[in-house]
Amino acid sequence: MKKIEHIGIAVKNLEKSNQLFASIFGKSHYKLEEVLTEGVKTSFFKSGPNKVELLMATNPESPIAKFIEKKGEGIHHIAFAVDDIKAEIKRLKKEGFTVLNDVPKKGADNKLVAFLHPKTTNGVLIELCQEIE
Repeated sequence: MKKIEHIGIAVKNLEKSNQLFASIFGKSHYKLEEVLTEGVKTSFFKSGPNKVELLMATNPESPIAKFIEKKGEGIHHIAFAVDDIKAEIKRLKKEGFTVLNDVPKKGADNKLVAFLHPKTTNGVLIELCQEIE
């Protein structure tokens, strides 16, 4: 793993949360994107080399809607950048981690993504991200 790629925060209202985080960072988000397959709208902020992704559900069956219903708004996941997501999935499975998707899928911000189940990562949802070239 190369670095923390971003921290994902589940929110109920993306517009209000964008205003809140724009006040925190002193600047507006740099990207809005909808990921239809995940039922989510995202907004990205930069702070130096670091990124924060705000995630709002677009339907009640999306993983973000279920997360907020169960736990409320807050940190949803930590994403790590990797060079070879398929090799990392294979390696982490050998280490005993439960990978939620064996085949990487297209995520927001031009990334291939895969997730590690929180039951095997001390309660933290871990996302692996590889830049799509």
